[in-house]
Amino acid sequence: MAGGGGVGRKVSVAAVQFACSDVESENVATAERLIREAHKKGANIVLIQELFEGHYFCQAQRLDFFQRAKPYKGNPTIIRLQKLAKELEVVIPVSFFEEANNAHYNSVAIIDADGTDLGLYRKSHIPDGPGYQEKYYFNPGDTGFKAFKTKYATIGVGICWDQWFPECARAMVLQGAEILFYPTAIGSEPQDENLDSREHWKRVMQGHAGANLVPLVASNRIGRETVETEHGKSTIKFYGNSFIADPTGEIVKLANDKDEEVLVAEFDLDEIKSTRHGWGIFRDRRPELYKVLLTLDGEK
Repeated sequence: MAGGGGVGRKVSVAAVQFACSDVESENVATAERLIREAHKKGANIVLIQELFEGHYFCQAQRLDFFQRAKPYKGNPTIIRLQKLAKELEVVIPVSFFEEANNAHYNSVAIIDADGTDLGLYRKSHIPDGPGYQEKYYFNPGDTGFKAFKTKYATIGVGICWDQWFPECARAMVLQGAEILFYPTAIGSEPQDENLDSREHWKRVMQGHAGANLVPLVASNRIGRETVETEHGKSTIKFYGNSFIADPTGEIVKLANDKDEEVLVAEFDLDEIKSTRHGWGIFRDRRPELYKVLLTLDGEK
């Protein structure tokens, strides 16, 4: 164990980023190719971007896009990546558009290194704004925030808009998450071409890593995607910038805004655990004073 002169529990994590076509088979093949590349670089846990099977369809409110949803059980993309995870002995969180009877969710299935499906997380915070009209498609997630015990580490996975909420990160770490993962689809704002959120986006998640003393991995797509909407064409240029942050929030691996990338970084989880415990932030928490967080307007 770290701190006792022994060998620590070292885990390598990866973030991949790529431009999506609107052909599912092409995107799944690209994801598999990059996961294999990450594995060759030593990665044990590999994060793919949000809703990677096609274009980010939430630019528009269109009935036909509901046809992209699939049930969780028997999902062909999940099954394919379960086989890949088992072959390579890697953990893969798999983002997908879930149909559950008459409900729909923006979900992620956590696949362990032996191909076992460890369970489902459904996106809790659903955005609604120009270009990101997710409330039309997705019910608010009902799973709550979770920590999944994989072969290599206990991990927490939030999805895109979840990454702006410190409560999400803290809830996962309180349940034992040692690394946080955020699959993402974010880029330009169709209503304001001068608005660029990439630095704000990174700093918020760097804060989650530093505040909880855990590594954090974010995977975002790249490329320009145009979708036909009820008001004409809408275009988003996705800005990539996938990154891996260390437990102090410092970015140790960073992709650019235009290239396909595979980022890999190694962390000693035993050493990080020792540091986290010694820092005292979880010792000195005062949950009894945080009841205001259960309100919307700050009134007790």
